[in-house]
Amino acid sequence: MTTEDQLDAARNGDRRALARLLSSIERGDDASHDLNRVVFGQVGGAYTVGITGAPGAGKSTLTSSAVGAARRRGERVSVLAIDPSSPFSGGALLGDRTRMNDHALDDGVFIRSMATRGHLGGLALATREAIRLLDAVGFPWVLVETVGVGQVEVEVAGAADTTVVVVNPGWGDAVQANKAGLMEIADVFVVNKADRDGASQTVHDIEGMLDLTRGHGEQGWRPPVVPTVGTTGEGADALWEAIGAHRDHLTSSGDLDRRRQQRLREELALVVEQRIRAEAEARLGTARREQIERDLLTGVLDPWSAADQILGA
Repeated sequence: MTTEDQLDAARNGDRRALARLLSSIERGDDASHDLNRVVFGQVGGAYTVGITGAPGAGKSTLTSSAVGAARRRGERVSVLAIDPSSPFSGGALLGDRTRMNDHALDDGVFIRSMATRGHLGGLALATREAIRLLDAVGFPWVLVETVGVGQVEVEVAGAADTTVVVVNPGWGDAVQANKAGLMEIADVFVVNKADRDGASQTVHDIEGMLDLTRGHGEQGWRPPVVPTVGTTGEGADALWEAIGAHRDHLTSSGDLDRRRQQRLREELALVVEQRIRAEAEARLGTARREQIERDLLTGVLDPWSAADQILGA
């Protein structure tokens, strides 16, 4: 079956065909390059929402609740649950799909756990390509849930139009927040598990940090702070309304186009980096690389000189 045949099948609701196409993107193989060329001009403007926060914040249950809120409005939704890669199989470890069983039989929802596997560009590039594919097969909403707040997760969240940062009561002080980069990337804050003690204080603390942060984000937009209880769905509709309000703001201000253009520039840099790495691997050869690495480890070469030799090959 050709790439075009699989795309047609995916558009017609064949989930196995869509899963195969996503697996190709995860591998970053030649077929995925052909796929990206085909779908690039076929995207319909799907809106992407990144959901990130510390491990244990309840992102998966919150994402499931957000999907429910979208479905109550008749929206079709896809979810990319970004998991750490297994060091043995290269596959996703967490399998967030198991936490979203409420939507397993819903034809209007597609959920996929995703890992880097062999993709030279890593999650940042693979996620962008997966979002474009889901857009091309007809999903108007793509939710991207990450497992944590490390650099990789922040980069992945940066592939979204709206970034939701999830915290819990007793979350910590402003210094910890800024270290995680959360203040810089958040368009919407969620205080999940808001039925616990300290939730109102956490909302107050975040509002206070926002008061001290001038010039955050787009002009005229202050990130709302939404209390939720992911396990019961409480606050999910308010969260979806906040996401919709941010989308309206981005659209009316022109910032949505600017954000997407910037992401394309970043994607170009990632693709160029991927191509250079692949070309260097192909031209260098195993024996020569091993010699350069030995010289590096024994102190004959410094890292910059070793890199010069690799690129010079």
